[in-house]
Amino acid sequence: MSLCLSPFLDSPSQCRIKDMKVEGRDLYLARLLKTCARYIEDGEFKKASSGLQCIASVATPDGDPMQRVATYFLDGLAYRLVMNIHGVPEALNLSNPLSTLAQQHVRKLFSEFCPFLKFSYLITSQAIVEAMGREQVIHIIDLNACDVAQWISLLHSLRDQRQGNPLPFVKITGIHENKGVLEQTGIQLIQEAEKMSIPLDFYPIESQLEELCFENLPVKPGELIAISSVLQLHSLLAVEDQISHDSILPPNPSQCVSPKMRLFLNSLLKLQPRLMVITEQESDNNGHSVTERLNKALTFYAALFDCLEGNVPKARALERIMLERILLGEEIKDIISCDGVDRKERHGKFFKTWLPWLELAGFKRVPLHYERMLQVTRPLQSYGRGYKLLENNQCLFTCWNDLPLYSISAWRF
Repeated sequence: MSLCLSPFLDSPSQCRIKDMKVEGRDLYLARLLKTCARYIEDGEFKKASSGLQCIASVATPDGDPMQRVATYFLDGLAYRLVMNIHGVPEALNLSNPLSTLAQQHVRKLFSEFCPFLKFSYLITSQAIVEAMGREQVIHIIDLNACDVAQWISLLHSLRDQRQGNPLPFVKITGIHENKGVLEQTGIQLIQEAEKMSIPLDFYPIESQLEELCFENLPVKPGELIAISSVLQLHSLLAVEDQISHDSILPPNPSQCVSPKMRLFLNSLLKLQPRLMVITEQESDNNGHSVTERLNKALTFYAALFDCLEGNVPKARALERIMLERILLGEEIKDIISCDGVDRKERHGKFFKTWLPWLELAGFKRVPLHYERMLQVTRPLQSYGRGYKLLENNQCLFTCWNDLPLYSISAWRF
């Protein structure tokens, strides 16, 4: 190990990282997390244990952004460490024990505190209106129908575009694993559509994405379809990690895409969508090495925790902590602790992952017009200058301080 941790790691009692100034302490925390991950991979568990105790002395869920994010990476590394103790992994439950409604609540908090999903919703709605707004029937398939706000913005856009002309009939097929979430989404959508005098039908499909039966979708022959996927496809990348850690050649997309993903994309293509808009995390943490995953994920989540720091008022700090623990903390734990098919948070960058795989499946890209989308998302500028919308090769990226965090791309049959 090239990194020297002395004098902070000689023993837990001698760990003096908490005595450092904030900037130096945060940099050292990041360095120490990466080093502990390498110790665990190398089987140097005693050194890893000392390092984790040192991190625990300063990491806290109510501290500065780096202290907070370190709390959840610490949890993931600690779990990996105890996995080496016989019988312990079987006794621990790594799944999220919280109810679906609690998870829905923190997702709404995330959307409220950070505009990233709002960027996605507005851009998706605008793209659908541009592609299908003049049709008499618009059928949208939502692969995660849990946030009615996305489609309320679409209804407003359709009403504004028609300007007194007959409004289209809107069909929304919503897919979610929880029946209660689907029922609530449907009720709110129908109520909003009635207020705007837009005819709307909502078709709930209760299913996990990987178990979706496409024959059950209420698609009529010749019907024009738009598909929306917000932070969903990456979960289908889960595979048994069998590629050698020592491989120095980049994997061929046709060889490394999971069978589930290949089958799912082929099924989507058979629907012949006029438009499909995909939003995914712009982070490359789908590697086999825990150290590699931690390095990439730490950059991504440190930025998210930093933007939450600036947007959440002190009076709502407890809500921010709950959001970070239930939503972001669980994602971090999955990335660091889980391997093989158990690891669902397998984020991939657009040009490395989604572009080659979607083209391989037969989809063609649809340009997203940057200037129009910039105008559509202009109301989100009130969140602050740190949030930006950038364009690169016909794909849009929502950024925090110039760091791309989410990609938004459009595709067609």
